[in-house]
Amino acid sequence: MSINKTPIAEVPILTKRALNRALLERQMLIRRQKMPALTAIEHLVGMQAQAPNPPYIGLWARLEDFDQAELAQLIRSRQAVRIALMRSTIHLVSSRDCLILRPILQTVLERGFQGNHGKRLSDIDMAALTAAGRALVEERPLTFNELSHLLTADERWHDHDPAAIAAAIRTYIPLVQVPPRGLWGESGQAAHTSAEAWLGKPLSEENGLETMLERYLAAFGPASVKDMQAWSGLTRLSEVINRMRPRLRTFRDEQGKELFDLTEVPLPDAETAIPARFMAEFDNALLSHSDRTRIISEEDRARVFTINGIIRSTFLIDGFVAGTWRIARERKSATLVIEPFRALSKKDIAELSDEGDKLLRFAEADCTSHDIHFVEHQA
Repeated sequence: MSINKTPIAEVPILTKRALNRALLERQMLIRRQKMPALTAIEHLVGMQAQAPNPPYIGLWARLEDFDQAELAQLIRSRQAVRIALMRSTIHLVSSRDCLILRPILQTVLERGFQGNHGKRLSDIDMAALTAAGRALVEERPLTFNELSHLLTADERWHDHDPAAIAAAIRTYIPLVQVPPRGLWGESGQAAHTSAEAWLGKPLSEENGLETMLERYLAAFGPASVKDMQAWSGLTRLSEVINRMRPRLRTFRDEQGKELFDLTEVPLPDAETAIPARFMAEFDNALLSHSDRTRIISEEDRARVFTINGIIRSTFLIDGFVAGTWRIARERKSATLVIEPFRALSKKDIAELSDEGDKLLRFAEADCTSHDIHFVEHQA
């Protein structure tokens, strides 16, 4: 393990490669794990899921013998749900985590709502609006368009912005997206009902913030307070971490930033070999730190994070983002298009080709023809 000692503070320093290997180990990206999909989802504290298919690709990259039907069944049976959580973005989480995490992150959703829509609804009786919205979505699942249309038909809210009305309900009621949204190979608009109605249980009343941060470290650590805030969307976590400090261990990164970690989680050697890996769109491994250079350089981040909020599908070489990928399909033919950011070695190409063939057979199993195309890198 590449840990150096600083004689001044006598706190171990973790190199960028050490942090990279720690992240990949905890993200199950060094070697695939044999575990149920629901266990993996809970270990990862959810998977970002603005689009339906990325969580399936993300689990395929992490688990042995993962099949799309396993996750689809979890969603159908209400063991896993899609709901706005960390950073006020849609995440796929277990039903148990839905009930635990949503109350902790309420302030994140409220802050986002106030920044984007709050002024447009400053004169509204929010309690009355949310009560009406809850009654509607619990009567039957509704899209946001349907929900805002029904609410603005009421004379109390008919002259208000429909998008702001829908955003208010999303903020103050824990809305889950119901199937067929989120099912592999099926289409459907995002329709919503309340988590309580869908799961038949109330939200947790326990203050689980410290436990949530410990789980974050188990999946993403070692990490700084700013990293934890970037992942969750919460603010003012320094005082929480200071309360937790006696049961955490501390490091510094190469810039001197303090990092926290669980005491019982081992750190892999910084020179651990990492196989080529394909990452899904919106993969949380790229999104859950303030300083993301442990997995993607600032230069490459500009190529992956688009101005309209899309996080492109990427691949890793030696543990770091080295390019993007996409699948082009025409009838029963599917081509994996790999676009590297730098020249690839013969070994890299061979590993990506082998892993890419597996990706095609997973993602495009109904195709009779699979091909891989490497876009020539322009020096």
